[in-house]
Amino acid sequence: MQATGLATIDHAVQTTNEWLNELMEILGWQDKNRAFRLLRITLHTIRDWLQTDESAQLAAQLPIIMRGLYYEGWRPAATPVENRSRDDFLATIDQAFQPDHLDQTAEACRAVFVLLNNHVSMGEIGHVRHALRHRIRDLWPDPAEPQAA
Repeated sequence: MQATGLATIDHAVQTTNEWLNELMEILGWQDKNRAFRLLRITLHTIRDWLQTDESAQLAAQLPIIMRGLYYEGWRPAATPVENRSRDDFLATIDQAFQPDHLDQTAEACRAVFVLLNNHVSMGEIGHVRHALRHRIRDLWPDPAEPQAA
């Protein structure tokens, strides 16, 4: 289906919808807006926890709309954030879901990580996981191990 008549943009919209549908399937959710909010804030949190170079390398592998979403509001000089603990990571995501709380924030993050594992090269995921602190890395499933949808 052509919405704009520009193949690149139409494909980008289609890919974004495919990613959101896959994330909703992984989570067992029916709300695409909520899945979008989770994907957005988790990408921002990952971005802000990484060094600038690693952050840009991850972004380079994201589809065009996801890449724009990833860079939205980014202040490279302020990254990586100072407090980068697992609790801080999860609290950042929780804050985006006020007052509509997530039941299990760690599991929701893990679903986004599984989605990224499915679409970003294993090598890049390995670099990103390695760049994160150990306790956050533990949330991110090893891309070499199969994950149930």
